[in-house]
Amino acid sequence: MTMHDADLERRFTLAKSLAEEAGALALDYFNKRETLVIETKRDLQDVVSIADRNVETFLRERVAAAIADDGFLGEEFGHQAGSSGYTWVVDPIDGTAPFVNGMPTWCVSIAVLYQGVPVIGVIHVPCANELYAAATGHGARLNGEMLLLDPSRTIQNAMTGIGCNTYVAPEVVGSIITALLGSGGTFIRNGSGALMLAYVAAGRLVGYYEPHMRAWDCLAGYCLVKEAGGEYLPFPTEGEDLFKGHPVLASNVSAYPELLAIHNLHVGNRTGL
Repeated sequence: MTMHDADLERRFTLAKSLAEEAGALALDYFNKRETLVIETKRDLQDVVSIADRNVETFLRERVAAAIADDGFLGEEFGHQAGSSGYTWVVDPIDGTAPFVNGMPTWCVSIAVLYQGVPVIGVIHVPCANELYAAATGHGARLNGEMLLLDPSRTIQNAMTGIGCNTYVAPEVVGSIITALLGSGGTFIRNGSGALMLAYVAAGRLVGYYEPHMRAWDCLAGYCLVKEAGGEYLPFPTEGEDLFKGHPVLASNVSAYPELLAIHNLHVGNRTGL
């Protein structure tokens, strides 16, 4: 075992443990959500609560105590640089809107990058008691069971996840959905991009596409999909790009070309997304 292998194993073990602990903390808030003060951020659909902030603080403190040289990027409190080459990228509660409205489609998402590449992805879904976990060379697993994508699944015989937000014009979202339906596909949106990416890795969805996502929403899911045998659209992680929104696409190998064509036609290299 090389030093890098040992470093990866150490962080993978820690990420799985922390995801479960953070999920338990978030679930406690979920079960008493009527006591939470809900705030808005960029717009009325972009909500946050003390649960998001406290779960992220828990994760930041635990990572810093265990591996002080690692960097950390979280949705709520931003970026802290490290010196090890590893950076944790965390969404403490992805799907805050479902969370505060009493729906179970939310999760804790933890990715670890090494020199900008997602090498660990762990997503915990407390309401379903599901732990998705992947690391480079280790494969992807759901509650310990190996995940391998079925290439016979296509956008015509399976469901595709579609995400949207107010960074993307409604007519662009409409054109994407129209193109998918026109190709014989169908779609679902459950309010958590990270969770829908985990569903891609599990084969529940054949693919997931969103024209504008942040690193903390997608990088754990990207690692899961890759290790399950799928493909994904690269997410820029160099310099300031890591903090910006970019298109996100991940799927099995059969659906990827068709979904990429929809992306290229309706979004492509548009700026301002």
